[in-house]
Amino acid sequence: MSRLVVLDTETTGLEAKDGHRIIEIGAIEIVSRRITERRFHQYVNPERECDEGALAVHGINRQFLEDKPKFCDIVDDLIAFVDGAEVIIHNAEFDVEFLDAELARIGRNRFTEYCMKIVCSLRHAREQHPGKRNSLDALCERYAVSNAHRTLHGALLDAGLLADVFLAMTRGQDSLVIDVLDDDALTANFGPIDVAQLIAVAISEQEMAAHETLLDGIEREAKRRTVWRTQITVQ
Repeated sequence: MSRLVVLDTETTGLEAKDGHRIIEIGAIEIVSRRITERRFHQYVNPERECDEGALAVHGINRQFLEDKPKFCDIVDDLIAFVDGAEVIIHNAEFDVEFLDAELARIGRNRFTEYCMKIVCSLRHAREQHPGKRNSLDALCERYAVSNAHRTLHGALLDAGLLADVFLAMTRGQDSLVIDVLDDDALTANFGPIDVAQLIAVAISEQEMAAHETLLDGIEREAKRRTVWRTQITVQ
């Protein structure tokens, strides 16, 4: 079973090396290519002001954050949430730099020590769509993911949009996750099948056309022929 965590942060500014801090972390779980109900969301007191540029992006000011927990107070919950998962981040270098800086302040290991691996969805998008805009907004438009409710950036909101985008962006057959049961599990509740009793239902031309359209879409994303067209012949 494949477990992914889609994560995003908001910060007081652009550079962790200049002392800027994380102010919000949002993360969403995906298991076997399905978004679950599990969420991690926490505002964090950065103990400093936000730059005007950052404030214009997320709208979160110091007054709102004054009574929020510090990073050291929420780090164990964050680590528990990402434990054993592949973590998907858009422009991962930025977020991981901030996470590493926060962890270093409290004497913890780097973020990559606490998860299976980091996947940068921006890098993935650039490989699939070279020369095109690959911001989260651009990808939402490209993959028909509605972001009409996104007037300001927010870590959990953006993680939710990225989860939908990433699933759409990786829906080719190479990324499909199929859990295969063993033979005993497959046959435990079934007796011998009388083939003569099976009823064959012919599909309509419209259904066949819709099926072919679906396969065309999968092949465009996977950049290869589907297994259904290479190994199955319709009589």
